[in-house]
Amino acid sequence: MPEVAIQMPFTETIRILEKGFGAALYPALDPGKNVSSPVAGQRDTEWIKTANTVGINIRTIGHVWNIIPYALTLPGVQNAIHILPIWEPGVVASLYGPASWNINPEFYSKELAQHFPELQTVDQQLKVVINILHLCGKAVGMDVVPHTDRYSEMALANPQHFEWLQRKDLVITDNRSNLHEKVQALIFDHVQRNKSATAGLPLPDNAQVFFYDVSETDRLRMLFGDKYDYWGRLARRKAIVSLLFEQGFETVPATMGPPYRGIEVDPDPGALVTDEEGRVWRDYRITKPQKFSRVFGPLARYKLYESKDDNRNWELDFERPNHAAWAYACERYRRIQAEFDFDFMRGDMSHVQMRPEGVPHQRDEYYDLLGAVKQTVLREKPYFGYFAESFLAPPGEMAYGDECDHLEASFADSTLGDLQSEPVGTTSFIRDFAQYRVWLETRQFAPNFTIMTADKDDPRFDKFYLAGNEARYFIALFLTDMPSYMGLGFECRDVHLIPAPNEHYTKLYVFQMPDGAKGTRGPFQWGKNERLYANLVRQKKLADQIIPDIGNAQTRWLVAPDPAGRRKLIAWTQSDIPRYVFVVNLDTDNSIENISVPLPDDQTWRLFFAALSEPEDAVTDHSREIFMKTLIPGECLVFQPQQTT
Repeated sequence: MPEVAIQMPFTETIRILEKGFGAALYPALDPGKNVSSPVAGQRDTEWIKTANTVGINIRTIGHVWNIIPYALTLPGVQNAIHILPIWEPGVVASLYGPASWNINPEFYSKELAQHFPELQTVDQQLKVVINILHLCGKAVGMDVVPHTDRYSEMALANPQHFEWLQRKDLVITDNRSNLHEKVQALIFDHVQRNKSATAGLPLPDNAQVFFYDVSETDRLRMLFGDKYDYWGRLARRKAIVSLLFEQGFETVPATMGPPYRGIEVDPDPGALVTDEEGRVWRDYRITKPQKFSRVFGPLARYKLYESKDDNRNWELDFERPNHAAWAYACERYRRIQAEFDFDFMRGDMSHVQMRPEGVPHQRDEYYDLLGAVKQTVLREKPYFGYFAESFLAPPGEMAYGDECDHLEASFADSTLGDLQSEPVGTTSFIRDFAQYRVWLETRQFAPNFTIMTADKDDPRFDKFYLAGNEARYFIALFLTDMPSYMGLGFECRDVHLIPAPNEHYTKLYVFQMPDGAKGTRGPFQWGKNERLYANLVRQKKLADQIIPDIGNAQTRWLVAPDPAGRRKLIAWTQSDIPRYVFVVNLDTDNSIENISVPLPDDQTWRLFFAALSEPEDAVTDHSREIFMKTLIPGECLVFQPQQTT
């Protein structure tokens, strides 16, 4: 089980890698070298439209090296690894609120440094881990996050790339478009008084030169000091935060859902937080909220567009992009891809589409930041794919306009979708599954058959995973023309009839909160569901056995997902040369009685795998159909022609 795998002695993991890869392992341990990715030879991004991705939050496994023993528990068909955000975090230590472009030092592996003393920085260690994942046949993805921590090093070193407001108690007193100029003046005056944080790196004479002519590398060193002086940089950043807070300056918080714009201070007495320095922070709210309106106070979105009428009415002018901010974010992510050799990006909050008129008929290069990052990297890496975090919500619900149109306009290759948000076999699950298949065949992006995400590994969603987990995994592995996504920990997740302690949920390790409803007090606790894991191991072994025969074969439905969501049976084979027939009962409560599945040809087919029962007890087969007296709840079967060995 994964928990045991990551506790293996380091030397045992190395021995397994040596046995598998021989001398090829040792170049992978050199952070100065790139081990060729399994997708590096691809001329486009089509590969990610059938990739089976596993998401890993490094916090849940302790440190970056433990990605490797965990990855060794995965079958070959789970061929892509998404590493959740890797940067130093800000408020509440949220991975999705990066505070700098530096790799999070908490991911450093003392064990790896002890055995390979030349790997003394977390940057070097991450590069080596990606090399080894490539050697293992896994593509590796990074997060592209269109926002930062509210007072990130990025925001303080580049105020012009962010929106700012000035608040006094419960009132926003100023939100003009050029408010960043006041922030620049305050920061420059502060650094002049305190002198450069790096000796021998003198300050320029004025703020204009400091913020626009000095390189960001030097500006960061002047403001905060050496990259590896973590506590010194933090202390200097906190000093600037205090200065801005005293003057009421904050970055405009990121928002989600229409209408996106138009915020006010939330007057609710509970809508405030007092930090360790005694500062009182207020939450914000949308002035005219809709169903999915959200304000993320600790996050600051890049200022991608200028405002209309000096931002009097919180309206953006989409005809006037802030070119410098676009160039900055795209170039920064391009450098990260090049440094670590990532193969794809997971676009955070890909569902955001802020134009009230919807997706424009003609989009330009400043339509969507995530799409622009992809296009920037594609100039050098034509295989660099874009996995979008969007949920395929109805038009106008989570975004203005049609979300499918938005995904196509932003060059998304595949998208997360929302199948993880329903128990297997419900009417809505089956109905959505059928619709995803329609989009798969008619749209330019591929919806994922998502099993579980870190966001859904949360006490609120225990009901999704009480049953049907073998069926989720089975469909993800063997529906070869559809991508899938699985968050770490699904494969041994315990059944929680009542909520477990917080330490049992990966969602609660996306941030670090010692107290409160979302607090954790200790390391992540793996599930002990040995029965589920044993069942899935059988599927892993089967996948390694038969997937090479069928590759990314297109699907021929023998019994398709029911668009009405009522029929609980599905069955499929391969459209070109039928080698295997897969049958699933999506009903997790009831058996299906006296059913037949049409066969793709007149061969004699035999059952050779059943996920939950003994194969010989399950089936009687006939020349043109498979007849089953009983298909038990959640059962998954595989058939092959009789003559196949």
